[in-house]
Amino acid sequence: MTRELKRVSIVVFAMFLALLVSTTLIQFFQADNLAGDARNARTIYASYDVERGPILVDGQPIAVSVPTGDEFKYQRSYPQGPLYSAVTGYYTLGQGSSQIEQSMNDYLSGTSDSQFLEYLDRLVTGKNPQGASVELTIDPVVQQAAYDALGSYQGAVVAIEPSTGRILAMVSKPDYDPNALAAHDTQQVLDAYDQLLAAPGDPLINKTINDLNPPGSTFKIVTTSAALQNSGLPVDHTEPNLARLPLPGSDATVANAGGGTCGGGDTVSIATAFILSCNIPMAELGMEMGESSLGDMASAFGFGSELSIPMDVSTSEYPRGLDDAQLALSAFGQGSDVATPLQIAMLSAAVANGGTIMTPDLIDEIRAPDLSVLQSFEAKEFSTPLTDVTASELSTLMAQAVDNGAATNARIDGVSVAGKTGTAENGEDDPYTLWFTGFAPADNPRVAVAVVVEDGGGLGQSGTGNELAAPIAKRVLEAVLSK
Repeated sequence: MTRELKRVSIVVFAMFLALLVSTTLIQFFQADNLAGDARNARTIYASYDVERGPILVDGQPIAVSVPTGDEFKYQRSYPQGPLYSAVTGYYTLGQGSSQIEQSMNDYLSGTSDSQFLEYLDRLVTGKNPQGASVELTIDPVVQQAAYDALGSYQGAVVAIEPSTGRILAMVSKPDYDPNALAAHDTQQVLDAYDQLLAAPGDPLINKTINDLNPPGSTFKIVTTSAALQNSGLPVDHTEPNLARLPLPGSDATVANAGGGTCGGGDTVSIATAFILSCNIPMAELGMEMGESSLGDMASAFGFGSELSIPMDVSTSEYPRGLDDAQLALSAFGQGSDVATPLQIAMLSAAVANGGTIMTPDLIDEIRAPDLSVLQSFEAKEFSTPLTDVTASELSTLMAQAVDNGAATNARIDGVSVAGKTGTAENGEDDPYTLWFTGFAPADNPRVAVAVVVEDGGGLGQSGTGNELAAPIAKRVLEAVLSK
């Protein structure tokens, strides 16, 4: 009898323990998932009872909650929807959110830990619940210039303040109007969302941080940095000046953009190869330096690292375990190299800031409804891939590339501009991806920029980074310098 009671007691205890564990998992560990579930009607209604905090640029709202006469008290409104769609993202009725609306949801909805006391005060006093305001680092003049300059091209523009990491502009096209996703008609929202999913060019993707392309010749900044710093080569170090470079163990060959040699002479210097953006000398350098030197420099610049701004940034990749042929291709941004525009902007920002990359960030300040400051921008170092000597050498080469090299369409009268173009292949018959990255003024940098034009800019394989991307960057640089 005693043995049977023990067995029953053990079974009851086990059932009690299972119930306790299950309840704990549901109430604590799964709380966020349950709260975010689109089917959780109570959470949906509760979120619309709150006057969601505004998203601000230069003190002006680019996302704001407005009162409604329906069962949901507030509706999200985006006064300049397409212009800032890559930044704000969207906030929908039970269908999720994106970008700043998603990553800063705790503050905007008034549910962050730092707003807990205010939440209790509202319960006691009966005040209308209200979220915090989020002020962004975006400069409205620079944002508008980037948006207008990119025009109807599919691609992205991102501009950074090199000394702080503040993101001054973030444009991705094709864009969309987030107001179409903010309606209180669920079917209307679903229809709009389906249309955007089916639209060409992936308008819901923020191409500045979540689209990966081969970086092409912009990666020569990394290769040249590795040659000068990791391998200790001088800028006048030379390589054989060939018109065609057979790849080891392959029938394929590498050619320069013009199809000939890199200038005259039997040899070509690192400086000339960079300024004229020649592929063959960079491929030779890559094989000469080896994967360790080149890969370590790529990692130091941020390839392979996770980043949040606070939206999660797709990880740019420099492959490892390469044979000589793959290494040669990777040295001029082809092969399996892929990067986001933000990562490419960080290359220029490092050179502009004396070798140190400041962590890119979009959040300038967060204020509670009573205007107390909950969070302020704080500049933080991301990495220091270059010494000040190497950064100075790279800055000189990039300025010469704009003055009389392969990036001349970024010239600005009376201002020294540093830059590097890129024209990346995507396959035998696919349109090129066109790049520019740089900074200005070269002698006292105020802004670093990256531009990518996808799908060949409509020119297939005939367009170049200097032809299409550099003029876009020029207009963004001018917008900063004119302030």
